[in-house]
Amino acid sequence: IAKREHALGLVTGDSVAQVASQTLQNLNVVYEPVKLPILSPLIGTHKQDIIRTAEEIGTYKTSIVPYTDCCSVLVGKHPATRAELKVVKKIERRLKIDALVKKALKKAEIEKI
Repeated sequence: IAKREHALGLVTGDSVAQVASQTLQNLNVVYEPVKLPILSPLIGTHKQDIIRTAEEIGTYKTSIVPYTDCCSVLVGKHPATRAELKVVKKIERRLKIDALVKKALKKAEIEKI
């Protein structure tokens, strides 16, 4: 999507230790293949401060709407906190990445902010 939209960077809502899987080691593994700058304005923000801000700007109710995503389906109750890049790459080689990307691009919606 970033390539198609000529984005100069990616903005994430990651916050270290917000959830068990958001450790620096895991975030490094997730971001490893990304060629664009990653902007994470919430990276050191406390969860309650994020919630308070979301309430103030009117996005909180949207953020708590239940939905099924890969995390709720694939991640166990105790996610890894120290992902190993070589293990992740080995698993990724078994995935049909191109087909998954095409499917995701067809469903993608762009929101201009």
